[in-house]
This record gives sequence, C-alpha cells and structure tokens, in this order.
Amino acid sequence: MDYVKFGTTGLVVSRLGIGTGTHGWAHRSEQTDLGIDGLADLLEQGYKLGINFWDAADQYGSHPHVAEALRRVGRDNVVIATKTTSRRKNQVQRDVDRFLEELDTDVVDIVLLHALSAANWPKRYAGAMKALSQAQAAGKVRAVGFSCHGLGALRTAVQTDWAEVILVRINHAGTNMDGEPAEVVPIVAQLHAAGKAVYGMKVLGCGRLKDVEQACRWVLDLGTVHALSIGTSSSRELRENAALMERLAPERRMGA
Repeated sequence: MDYVKFGTTGLVVSRLGIGTGTHGWAHRSEQTDLGIDGLADLLEQGYKLGINFWDAADQYGSHPHVAEALRRVGRDNVVIATKTTSRRKNQVQRDVDRFLEELDTDVVDIVLLHALSAANWPKRYAGAMKALSQAQAAGKVRAVGFSCHGLGALRTAVQTDWAEVILVRINHAGTNMDGEPAEVVPIVAQLHAAGKAVYGMKVLGCGRLKDVEQACRWVLDLGTVHALSIGTSSSRELRENAALMERLAPERRMGA
C-alpha cells in the first residue's frame, strides 16, 4: 500500500481509505449493518492489507465499530476521520467529547463539519468552526475541515484557511457530485495548491460506476486528490480494492 502526506496536517494516510457510510444516514449504513464485530473484522483486515485511513461519522453510527477495531490494531497505527452534523458551538463541543468517548480515544485525527453546501458557510457556522478550533488547541482533535455537498461551499474553501481537510464528491461521470467534473476538478486543483488535504468520496458514483479500475485511475490521475474513501461491505471487495490501488502505483502520479 502506498502512503502520502495528508496536506499540511502532519498526518500520513494510505491512498485507499475505508469508508463506513455507504448509503449511510440516521445512524446506520451498509457497513454498520454488519454489526460491531463484522465491521471491526473488515477494518482489521484492511489494516493488515496496509490501509491505515478509516472514515467514520456520527450519522453512520460507526463509532462503536471503529472503537472495537482500534482495540485490535492499536490506536496509534490508524488515522481516524469522523464528522458532526451539529452547527452550533456548544453542540459541536459536546459532540467532540462524545466522539472521544465513543471511539475510546484521547484524540481524533480529523473532525469534519458534515455535509456543508452553502457558499457562506464560514459566516453561518462560525460558532461550530470555533468549537473545532478550540478542540484542536486542547489536543482533542488534530485537523479540522468539512465534507462538501455543494459547489459554492467548495469554492469558498479555497480562500478559507480554517479548512485543513476537505472530503469532496468526485468521479469521472459526475454522478452524485456537486457539479460537472469540468466545474469541480479545477477547484480541487486550487485546494491542493493551497495545501489542503483532499480526499474523495463517491469515486464509484454510489456503486453506479461498474469499472472500478477506470474510476479510481481517473481520480488518481488528477494528481490533486490525496486519498480515496471507498466503502466496502465484504472481504472480497476489500482485497480487490487494495490490490487495485497497489497495481495503479499512485505514487508516480502525485509527489505530495
């Protein structure tokens, strides 16, 4: 497995991350439907294949599953991202403390504001941003940012220093994206040039893009997306994805 420096966060992640939120919302997903041991088994297998980047969220209900997997592989060996849908300062403060308890850890590597779409999000959610910055200063969080669900929000991120990590919807077909690839790709390039850590979701278009190699190769060839978060619910798919990433040798595509 290939690894990359994750923007300017100081974190190092595998090019392939394991997503835990396929069709996920309302505290469940295809992955959490596997049960705590089922998903923990999958995450542990991923770790043995060299995948050290796990993407969770409060809305996926995946914290207990991730916590169990962390007990097996060791907290310091994995980079954990999670997300909050709260938008007020006091709510985000409570969420961070709850996440630490649920994940059974002293620090979360990445906490994102989940599913931002409005272009004026820095003004609308200044309190939430401040809460994450304070948690970061207190050593509870290592890096902060947001998952993007709107083209306006993505454009704003280029000029917003606060956003260190951006999870962006991206694939060659424009499926379940915030705009057409011709609109999104230049903005992602700007984010990368600004030193942001960028990782991709919906790389397979929520399962609609059947040529997995073509889909992954296209995103990696952009040279501006550090890692891909791909949800999988089976050992077979996980092994195939890991083998594909090794075969694509993405280290030659981006020097970051």
